[in-house]
Amino acid sequence: MRRWSWVVVMLLASVLFCWLTYALSWQRGVADLRVNAGARVERYAGSLRSTVDRYEFLPYLLSLHPYVHDLLLHPEDRAVVQRANDYLFDVNQRAKASAAYVIDANGLALAASNWREKATFVGQEYRFRPYFIDAIKGALGRFYGVGTTSGEPGYFVSQPIVVDGQIRGVVVVKLNLEWFQRAGADAAEPVVVADDHSVVFLSSEPRWQYRALTPLSPDVKAALDSTRQYYNQNITPLAWTKDERLDADGEVVTVRDGRGAGRTRRFLAVQRKLGEPDWTLMYFAPLDQVIANARIAAVAAACLAAFTCLLGVAWNQRRQRVRDMLKSRELLQSAYAELGERVAERTVDLQSANERLQTEVQERSRTEHELREAQSELVQASKLVALGQMAAGITHELNQPLSALRSFSDNTRVLLERGEYAAAQENLEAIASLTDRMGKITGQLRLFAGRARHGDMEALVHRALDNTLMLLRGRLAGIHVTTTFADGLEAVQVACEGLRLEQVLINLVGNAIDAVVSAASEHAPPSIWIDVDADDLWVRIYVRDNGPGISEAHMPRLFEPFFSTKEGGQGMGLGLAISSSIAQENGGQLVARNVPGGGAEFLVTLRRAQRTGTTIA
Repeated sequence: MRRWSWVVVMLLASVLFCWLTYALSWQRGVADLRVNAGARVERYAGSLRSTVDRYEFLPYLLSLHPYVHDLLLHPEDRAVVQRANDYLFDVNQRAKASAAYVIDANGLALAASNWREKATFVGQEYRFRPYFIDAIKGALGRFYGVGTTSGEPGYFVSQPIVVDGQIRGVVVVKLNLEWFQRAGADAAEPVVVADDHSVVFLSSEPRWQYRALTPLSPDVKAALDSTRQYYNQNITPLAWTKDERLDADGEVVTVRDGRGAGRTRRFLAVQRKLGEPDWTLMYFAPLDQVIANARIAAVAAACLAAFTCLLGVAWNQRRQRVRDMLKSRELLQSAYAELGERVAERTVDLQSANERLQTEVQERSRTEHELREAQSELVQASKLVALGQMAAGITHELNQPLSALRSFSDNTRVLLERGEYAAAQENLEAIASLTDRMGKITGQLRLFAGRARHGDMEALVHRALDNTLMLLRGRLAGIHVTTTFADGLEAVQVACEGLRLEQVLINLVGNAIDAVVSAASEHAPPSIWIDVDADDLWVRIYVRDNGPGISEAHMPRLFEPFFSTKEGGQGMGLGLAISSSIAQENGGQLVARNVPGGGAEFLVTLRRAQRTGTTIA
């Protein structure tokens, strides 16, 4: 009975060992696959997002062109219509989009880039399309669907056309995203994109396209029919089941292949949200190799368990023979056995001491090696952090000059078309000045990578304010700005380099612009007040707005690097951190507070420059 009990125990232990080996191999394989799948889905999502973002500005530029305005004002003039058709065709060819067309307020397409083609959009009605409904209300329209005229799917971006203060029509740009499903055309690793209704409209697996990831409700089906989003496509649910959720973006799923009765495949599905538009990108990594590896590991574990059992049996038999031999010699060698036991005990003690010493030496060596590796990783991480902070600071500070360069270049093009060469010359001089400014920024902005050297520099406050308002004049359209100097302070100077003082003012005024634009209303028009006063030692610059103010929860972290209250993608959270660092390095400070009645106020305090004859920055 004892022998059979040991047999049962060994069998149970072997089965448990094989099961644990299979489970550990499965978990490790899934974890490794999860890392690789995460990198793949990020690459696909970035590629699709960059394509969509690159074309969103095009409808806005088209809506500003005078040819488009003339078309909406004189739709019956054939010369005006033909000129608009030619302009849209030329822009569409250069932008490499699928189509561009203009719709009047009643939903009728007046001109299109494909006016020469048989399936032209001219004369078609698009009043039922969501992108027209959104744009005619004054918003940016986004929509993916199958074209009712051409029958080809595409991504539509629309923009309202404002003429004389009124929305007279809509301009639309259509993009063909079929390249995306060809980019992930590996049938073994499908890539799909689903809309906000969970309908797959892009798929590298053709059988999955126009399938629903979840059952569609009657309301959703009615909405798809009313907008003709997928035209004559029959939307059916995708035959899949969710087996195991790994995290918020990854899960193990089983999909019916559809090539044969009962044939299924298991995948690791990883998804990413694209934000705007509200799409979901999913990458399906096959689990066939993971399952095969787990099975191989289980078979290897079974062989190892069987080999161990055989070794145990052989060892037990040998031990029994040795025990019998020792019993037969016990009486004749009692004295020798006693001496041998003493020697053995002594030897065991020495061996134990030796093993402990070897273990301690190995532990010390391992600890020293780990400390060296940790030190090396810490040095490398510090270098990467410094480089990342420097790159982030430069990116943030170059944003405003780049925006101004774009504005000046657009204005210069318009002025050249009008023949106003003097004004165009002034804009070109301003562009040259901005490029010099960008060169200075890249040479001086080292706030997060190290401390910059400072000389005895002085700056005129009114000159820095003038340069700041000129740089931001495109964003200040429609905003009332009031600049006030205390009596006798029009020529006041501060002990700070002029470019760095402008960096502080650009960040503060830019934040004020964002605040008042987001909170603008008819009763409180957007306004910004800039006040300057001083005493014998200090100069104080106040920047106040009538925006929503600063949340008390955000006030303690306001000057931390990379902290931002703006929506994702609109701010890096470095402006106030850089401004505070500049003020402190020049012996001053930057503080913020909420003012009674609404709005926020930032106070920059800098040392007043003494008239010692130094150069004015």
